[in-house]
Amino acid sequence: MSVWPQLENVRKRVGYARVSTREQHLRMQLDALEDVGCDAIFTDQGVSGAQKNRPGLDAALAALKPGDIIAVYKLDRLGRSVLHLADLLTCFHNKGIHFCSLNEGINTTTPGGKLIFHIFSAIAEFQRDMIRENTMNGLEAARKRGKQLGRPRKLGEFEVLEAHRLMEQKAVPFKEMARRLDVSDSTLNRALKRVLEEAHS
Repeated sequence: MSVWPQLENVRKRVGYARVSTREQHLRMQLDALEDVGCDAIFTDQGVSGAQKNRPGLDAALAALKPGDIIAVYKLDRLGRSVLHLADLLTCFHNKGIHFCSLNEGINTTTPGGKLIFHIFSAIAEFQRDMIRENTMNGLEAARKRGKQLGRPRKLGEFEVLEAHRLMEQKAVPFKEMARRLDVSDSTLNRALKRVLEEAHS
């Protein structure tokens, strides 16, 4: 009998595995994902969890439909940060996709597992509140030191964080988001990088 959660009442099982370096091996993750009967398994090898674009993960997400489940060996194989992980799980919930992390025993096809979506949604909101607060505190501290802040930016912190939320949780395309905000792609990209980096500095 498998030691992993039973992935029942789902349309298709999609597995995802990742290791950060070429020297590491995927075998343990692949064995576990095969053990729960994944219909397809996508992988990234030599790809850091901090990297935004991961071909294997992108392909796995593209293959998912409502009623499917995506399974990973451990939570950290999926998300590059708490905010990214929380956004991904919220996105899954919005699309009717289930999630399972084998090592942590998380399975959102079960009544108890469904609570995970709501917890991670709250975490994502909390993280954005913290980013907003840290950014505003940093600006206020700079003003008190007499630092010149330069001309007003085209996008404020709230707009940038809301754009980030819509792209991550609602899968709004980057170019569509820039169009909605009436800014260039480069302006939106710089704003996202600035706000997220300032929050973690």
